[in-house]
Amino acid sequence: MTVPQPDVSVIIGAYEAMPYLVECLASVEAQTLDAARIEIIAVDDGSTDGTGEYLEEFAERAAMPVTVTRQENSGGPSGPRNVGLGKATGRYVFFLDADDRLGPEALERMTAMADRAGTDVVLGRVEGINRKAPSSMWGRTAERTDVFSSNIKFTLSAQKLFRRELLTRHSMRFDESLFTGEDALFTLEAYLRADGVSVVADHTCYYLVGRDDGKHVTRSGSYTLRFDSARALMNLIAELVPAGDRRDLLMVRPFLVTLLPQFGPVFLKDGEEIRRHKFELAKPLMDAHWTPDVARRLRVHERLRLHLVAEQRPDLLKDVVEFVRAKKQADALVERNGRRLYLAYPHFRDRAAGIPDSVYLAEPREARAFPDYREGAVDAFVRRALRKARRTLTSKGPKGRTPGAPGAPGGMATAA
Repeated sequence: MTVPQPDVSVIIGAYEAMPYLVECLASVEAQTLDAARIEIIAVDDGSTDGTGEYLEEFAERAAMPVTVTRQENSGGPSGPRNVGLGKATGRYVFFLDADDRLGPEALERMTAMADRAGTDVVLGRVEGINRKAPSSMWGRTAERTDVFSSNIKFTLSAQKLFRRELLTRHSMRFDESLFTGEDALFTLEAYLRADGVSVVADHTCYYLVGRDDGKHVTRSGSYTLRFDSARALMNLIAELVPAGDRRDLLMVRPFLVTLLPQFGPVFLKDGEEIRRHKFELAKPLMDAHWTPDVARRLRVHERLRLHLVAEQRPDLLKDVVEFVRAKKQADALVERNGRRLYLAYPHFRDRAAGIPDSVYLAEPREARAFPDYREGAVDAFVRRALRKARRTLTSKGPKGRTPGAPGAPGGMATAA
């Protein structure tokens, strides 16, 4: 008898996951999608707390097929996920962390969305429990979108529904040389290669659980791992997206989320050797990928800090970071009848520092918070100038003669 292909392979990589694993597995059992349409592939990555034994007990009594693999510790989440992906047989795969849990109806809603829209990746709304969850991408449900026209670039964790055929066609696997940000690399590649992405924003599909012991992969590891992650993500974007606005839009993500925190308050705690090393690690990334169009998409204090990193000015950066950490509000300087607003963070118009005014210029989305800023004033000025030019052109004939003046053929104005 032929066993039908499951709709979803739920891949769970687990390491020292007790007691969170109990609720994690229970959330899969509670799914409204029929048990025959789900398979669980669990990989115990060398746990010593009973995780492997619990997985085997669960496999014996679960209604859906469960495959358990136990292996030596690999040192990161990529290895177990790749093992699970190699064993998956479902039309879709979903990567579920052993600390977290699925929301009710999550798999049914996400697979229905993918089938209806024909999309290759589905994001289900995420809520945090004792942990902050991403929020900017849940404004509305979207049957079909992409990474350029939505905020999905700010949720690059692996907890998504992926069409397995997409992953197979492009031989996609998690990079086992990365020990942080490996899921960001995988997920962004899937976004870029996908035939459409769907967003289920009106139903919580995933609960991101904060462990009481604070052990989250994203919080651990040396600062050098963050630079490894930023480099890999930037290189992927440069490889798959031609230079231009779309590339710059995506580059905001690794600059803002991965790189910039290394030059925030933690920078003040770093010793001189680490500060120097961070600047060395950042230099090739800034040289290759930092552009004016990336810079203009950031807030002034973000742009200023990264500008100083690009210019290799750690001496000036320290003053800016101290100012930001103190949560001070930079003075606003409005010029050109309200059409330009500068935020006077440290070293603004300091000749010795030599930082261009453009670094301090607030883009409209940031400048709107200040009452003296006249949004659209530039456009109004341009419109007035154009109207004046049109009146001048229509009131004069060729060579500046007014209609009917000597030398204007037939006494009529010539069309401009």
